[in-house]
Amino acid sequence: MQILVDADACPVKEEIYRVADRHQVAVVIVSNSPFRVPDHPLFSRVVVSDAFDAADDYVAERAGARTIVVTSDILLADRCVKAGASVLGSNGKPFTADSIGAAVATRAIMADLRAGIGTENIGGPPPFSKADRSRFLSSLDEILVRLKRRG
Repeated sequence: MQILVDADACPVKEEIYRVADRHQVAVVIVSNSPFRVPDHPLFSRVVVSDAFDAADDYVAERAGARTIVVTSDILLADRCVKAGASVLGSNGKPFTADSIGAAVATRAIMADLRAGIGTENIGGPPPFSKADRSRFLSSLDEILVRLKRRG
């Protein structure tokens, strides 16, 4: 079992380290640029090229039934859900087979709207909050417990 982190824009890396250490689960931080990773035998860093989707491709190619993927990228989440991984947004909301289709569709609609009228008239996602951080910690713990029970 391992946690793969799409790390370039991930605001919950420290929380991931804490929960992973408690559960003794490996964490792989995947990014286009180097990030400091705690000196711990379960934590590693992979720096991929700056090619388009290089980090996404790395994560998606390694996603599977015993993998937890942490990402806010809906298209990467879609790929990982289809590969059988447990996928968690940095806001603590899981991406599932039941929810990913709606998330992809909403993303496409918002992209079309931004292209048609410009981004100044459409707000982005709400700011990251303490509630998001708390929900993330709880959700990650729940997923790890569920995967451990499955064996």
